[in-house]
Formats: sequence, structure tokens, C-alpha cells
Amino acid sequence: MSAVKMFNNSSLNLLSFVLTGIPGMEEKNALMAFPLFVLCVFTLLGNSLILFVIKTDPSLHEPMYIFLSILACSDLGLSMSTFPTMLRVYWFDSKEITFRACITQMFFIHAFQWLESGILVAMAFDRVVAIREPLRYRTLFPNIAVAKIGIAAAVRCICVCFPTPFLIKRLRFCSSSILSHSYCLHPDIMKLACVDIKVNILYGLIIIIFTLGFDVVIILVSYIMILKTVLGIASHRERLKALNTCVSHICAILIFYVPMISVSLLHRYGKHFSPLVHMLMANIYIMAPPFLNPIVYSMKTQQIRQRIYNIFLRKQTRI
Repeated sequence: MSAVKMFNNSSLNLLSFVLTGIPGMEEKNALMAFPLFVLCVFTLLGNSLILFVIKTDPSLHEPMYIFLSILACSDLGLSMSTFPTMLRVYWFDSKEITFRACITQMFFIHAFQWLESGILVAMAFDRVVAIREPLRYRTLFPNIAVAKIGIAAAVRCICVCFPTPFLIKRLRFCSSSILSHSYCLHPDIMKLACVDIKVNILYGLIIIIFTLGFDVVIILVSYIMILKTVLGIASHRERLKALNTCVSHICAILIFYVPMISVSLLHRYGKHFSPLVHMLMANIYIMAPPFLNPIVYSMKTQQIRQRIYNIFLRKQTRI
């Protein structure tokens, strides 16, 4: 009886977790460190440049660009939440992370992801108003409305993610402390628990259905309305012009949702795949949106592209 009691007292909770680099090839972690560092630098520079361009150019202080700046802030937050531990694992082979640091990272990763999803919905609504009511766009979508939508998206992501650290803290962990990735996620942590995790699973399912699912439905409905409006335009040139304003946003949607859905399907139905495949997909899921969004908006949005070009042109002229 005393032995059982001693076991329960000594193994109820872990003080730290162990992060994972390249599964089964830990000696090759250093090979991925430098590309990861370069990716990190370009991600931070790209999103910072987008923010700088929008902030310094008054002509870009419009709803679409304000939402884009919030999206860039979300990407920066996600990058700063994940890259330090990833670089530490791959570069210095330092895999241990304390329990508190892990659940804090988990909270911020999920919060910034839900924020990004909410902003993508807001940007879809912005495109609907801009295309269906171009003459009344500024009246129907003033900056104060944009600010309220941004605050609502931030409050929503905090409320959605607030229970997750407490749901993890109530769990008891026994022997295994090795996570599947080089960062902490709620599904990954809860799988290590040696007690019933039905509450965690149920909460995660409810959140996905009523936030992510709801967001996807709103975006689909928004683009159905946009297509109906565009098809009603007589001029072929005007149709292309209207659709062209949505290209960047459509790319951002695909960049965000496709990896997320792919990782979810892989976790559910791809258990027979190599751990290396799971690691690569998980890293793409985290790193792709912050890295690719600035590239997409720089290339596909003429106003952003022209401002960036002007910045570099001035620097070359000074030299």
C-alpha cells in the first residue's frame, strides 16, 4: 500500500517535457538548424517590413491594409512563440522545456492561430463590402469598425484559448515526457497524460467546430457572394479587376487552412506514416503562414509592392 502511495506521489506530474527534433535522426538536427535560422530571419523581416510600410504610408490606412497589419502582428507573435524553442532544439540540441514554459507556449501558439483565422474572416467580409458596395465602402467600413472587429477577434482568441492551460494542469503525467514536435501543442501534451482526457478531447472538438468550422463557412459564403456580384458585372476587364483584389486573401486562406487541415487528417488517419512525415507537416503547419504571407502580399498587392520598391530604391540612391 505504501509503495503504491509513493508511486502516485512521485509520478503524478512532470516538471518538464522533452521536445523532439528529427525523429530517429537526432544526430542530423544541426543540418536543419541553419535553414531554420534563415527562415526565421526572413519571416521576421518580411512581416516587420509589411508593418513598416503600412504604418508610414497614410494612403494605406484603409480597412484591408489595417487587417493585413493585424495579420502580420499575428504572424510575428506566432513566430516569436515557436522559433526560439525550435532553434534551441535543432541548433543546440537543448530539448528540455519546463512544464510552465510549455503550457505558456501552447497558449500563445493556439491564440495567435485563432487570431489569424478571425482576421482572415474579417478580410473576407472586407472584400465583400468593397466589391458589392464600392461607392459606400468607406461609409460602411470606417476605421472605427475595423478597430472593433480587430478587438473582437483578439478577445475571441483569448477566450477560446484561456481554458486550455487549466485543462492541461488538471492532468496527471506518469512515465513518458517526450513530445512529438519541437514546440508545445495541446493535442500533443494531453496524449502524454496517464488519466482520462475526454474533457480535453471534447473541448478541442467543440472549439474546432464552433470557431474554425464557423470561420471556414463564413469565408465560403463571403466568396459565393463575391462571385455572384462579379459575374453580374458586364465588363470582362472589371470582373478581372474585382477578382484580382481577392487573390492575396485567397492565397493567405490556402496557406493557413490547408496545412492545418492536412496535419489534422495526418494525426487521425496517417498513424502508419513515418514520424519524419509528421514532423515535416507539423513544421510546415507552424512556419508556412508567417513566412509566406508577406511574400504573397508583397507580390500580389500593387500598393504594397510599389511602397517596398520605393524604400529600396531610396536606399540605393543614397548609396
